[in-house]
Amino acid sequence: KNNSNNNSSSSASSSYYNSSSSSSSSSSSSSKPNGSDAAARFVGSAVGAALAEMITLPADVAKVRLQVQQHGSTGTRYSGFADCLLKTAKAEGPTAMWKGLVPALVRQVSYTSLSLVIYEPIRDFYMQQMGSAGAEKPTYVQRLLAGGTAGGLAISVFNPAEVVKTQVQTHSQGTLRMTDVISRVWARDGLLGFWAGLKPNVTRTFLVNAAELGTYDEAKSRLVPYLGEGLFSHVGASGIAGFTSACVSTPADVVKTRLMNSAGGDRVYTGMLQAGSRILMDEGPAALYKGFLPICIRKLVWCAAFFVSYEQIRDQYKKTTL
Repeated sequence: KNNSNNNSSSSASSSYYNSSSSSSSSSSSSSKPNGSDAAARFVGSAVGAALAEMITLPADVAKVRLQVQQHGSTGTRYSGFADCLLKTAKAEGPTAMWKGLVPALVRQVSYTSLSLVIYEPIRDFYMQQMGSAGAEKPTYVQRLLAGGTAGGLAISVFNPAEVVKTQVQTHSQGTLRMTDVISRVWARDGLLGFWAGLKPNVTRTFLVNAAELGTYDEAKSRLVPYLGEGLFSHVGASGIAGFTSACVSTPADVVKTRLMNSAGGDRVYTGMLQAGSRILMDEGPAALYKGFLPICIRKLVWCAAFFVSYEQIRDQYKKTTL
């Protein structure tokens, strides 16, 4: 009975990462299951990310608008999360809460699916480099590093989609088309303008992915023995992961948003460190946590929607293809 419980816990802790692929049994598996599992991760993460993004985009719109406004300036319009939601819906209509949906979906689906496809090779690389290539499963630190690295690499590719999304969401006078943003950024800053805010974006994404993926896996492995493998353990672990992610990533998210919003316009900040120090000096430490409430709410809902749907879709896809 004890052996059965131990095996169940081990399986649960590795289900998200497919850690069993690094065990000795994987050497005898064919390339078809490995390829099918990569495809399952891609499909599950793409569909899960799309669902989670559509559900939580209003919180993201509020977050972005709160982050770009500066305390005491004439641009200060919103007193908080709820006030931002209400004023935006009243002034621009309910559909304004889904501004930037297309670039948001492009960014989130592409970045998330790429992150999960490249995660396992990166995880195995860290295991080899850190002297644990023969271990049955990766350590928590190796999972954190692999998750962060995968996220940082993926968002580097899709940074342009986030630049467009940020400017569409902050625009409050009528409708701003994606093509208008692309033309303006290209005319003012050229190709490099689409990678505005790259450093804080990579920093933020590294922290987000490390916190979400590593914490989700760790929390799930501890919850499954008590709650069983299923909805309750998935929701519980995703909630812990979402809150942790919001806490560690908000300062970098504020800096990233400010830099991206200025692309193609007046240069308010010259870089990541200068932006962070200026925000700190001009607006105080609390400014680095602007938009924390919508970030936290969005992360809790997003992680729950994503991880639950990802687990279900991945399992169903594997059953139909293997």
